[in-house]
Amino acid sequence: MSLNIWGLVSVIIFYLIILILGIIAGRRARHSESNANSEEVMLAGRNIGKFVGVFTMTATWVGGGYINGTSEMVYSAKRGDGSGLIWVQAPVGFALSLVVGGLFYAKKMRSAGYVTMIDPLSQKFGSIMGGLLVLPALCGEIFWSASILSALGSSLAVIVGIQTWVSIIISAAIALMYTVMGGLYSVAYTDIIQLAFIFIGLVIATPFTLTNKAVTSITTTASEEGGGWLGYVNGVGWGLYIDFALLLIFGGIPWQVYFQRVLASKTAEGAQLLSFLGAVGCIIMAIPPALIGAAGYSTDWNLTDYASELNENGDINDYRLILPLVLQHLTPPVVAVIGLGAVSAAVMSSADSSMLSSSSMFARNIWKMIFRPRASEREIVWVMRGAQLVFCIIATTMAIYIKSIYGLFVLCADFVYVVLFPQLTLVLYVPWINTYGAALGFVSSLLLRLLGGEYYLSFPAVIAWPWYDREYNLQHFPFRTVCMLIGLLVNVAVSYLLHWLFTSGRLPDKYDVLNAVVNDCNDDLATTHHMGENGIDNYAMETQS
Repeated sequence: MSLNIWGLVSVIIFYLIILILGIIAGRRARHSESNANSEEVMLAGRNIGKFVGVFTMTATWVGGGYINGTSEMVYSAKRGDGSGLIWVQAPVGFALSLVVGGLFYAKKMRSAGYVTMIDPLSQKFGSIMGGLLVLPALCGEIFWSASILSALGSSLAVIVGIQTWVSIIISAAIALMYTVMGGLYSVAYTDIIQLAFIFIGLVIATPFTLTNKAVTSITTTASEEGGGWLGYVNGVGWGLYIDFALLLIFGGIPWQVYFQRVLASKTAEGAQLLSFLGAVGCIIMAIPPALIGAAGYSTDWNLTDYASELNENGDINDYRLILPLVLQHLTPPVVAVIGLGAVSAAVMSSADSSMLSSSSMFARNIWKMIFRPRASEREIVWVMRGAQLVFCIIATTMAIYIKSIYGLFVLCADFVYVVLFPQLTLVLYVPWINTYGAALGFVSSLLLRLLGGEYYLSFPAVIAWPWYDREYNLQHFPFRTVCMLIGLLVNVAVSYLLHWLFTSGRLPDKYDVLNAVVNDCNDDLATTHHMGENGIDNYAMETQS
């Protein structure tokens, strides 16, 4: 593997630009240690405007997995199993997720003045149950970071020629550096230039790929027998297709990276607008990588410099590398370098967001609410910084050594959908929901999901739902959605039953061992009294004095 000097120089310049911008933006959040404020670091003082907000909302979703994965799925139509553009569900799914989030969640959460997504759960169910619900969200964020860092390492290895582990460590270290220094200010402002790099880089590269002499017209290959690069869905595949579509739409809501931007918005109405405009951005940003994937599918790779690396079927060995391979072999060197900046930007824009959101949940919903209720603002800020370092090391190590990171991320994304989505929805819309229902709903949905197995981790299924493919350990039935609905119904039924038994006097108050029903109304009133109209968590501030 030869070293691409110009590619390496471009990466260094790009990283220096991001680092300098992150440091400059971080100065807005810099306070003396005695005046350090955790909300300022987590939510940029709730002062994110529309322009910056739209960029950071879009850049958060449009990460390395989003860009590389879109091209990979379009190209994977080569397998002839129906894969192709129609299975590129993430852009539409995430866009709809932002729309649904904006309509039903953003305004409620921002108006209540919460600091993290877990706050309403901890407030309603208690700190222990809230801390338990942090775990799937926390794991999802860390595994997400690991998967996109791994994707970046592979991309840089192809185009620049440097070792995978070197690029992973350097990328993670730079993202960590400016995130620790400036919190959401640094993350949000660097997202602007990162999203610009992604869009410009891929837009410039796309025409070169489509007009390369080795590429057949994509309009011709789209109509090939078997669906071409458009792909198809038929038979039992519709069950899996619907399951993943619902997972992306509703499972894309309960993520701290999303609510961090919602809660940092200046107003509740502004939070809704960011969600809607972010949805438009997600769709637009998926177009160039989809076209690049189609170009890769339509390429006669024997006519390129990559011919000697093809397998015995005349195909590339690793479909995940289709985007960097197209940039490397179907575009001029200068364009390939610009495209490399786009791939790097996509990863950085998601990695820094994930580090900040995971550390925010840990510092507030685990450290402060469970272990150190009277922790000072300065202590919380330092715990956040320490958590960012630890989580960055974990994600980086996984990206280097673990080959099944994507499987772990998929499983955690399932947990977020199956476990967190119903809990968050009910706590916002059902006033009599309580800890008893939440606990049983959590256990039932999580257990059912685990018993359904996991294809990507070769984790065998104990429950064979209809249309189960034993040969490939693949559930075609939309069982994830069923698990989510069962957990939701268990939560509602148990909560209603116990609420009725205690409030009607059929069960004495002394049996409410968790104080989840009897004292619930008083707790809600107390919390409402302490939450200021300006959306600031005055209750947390008052407990410090």
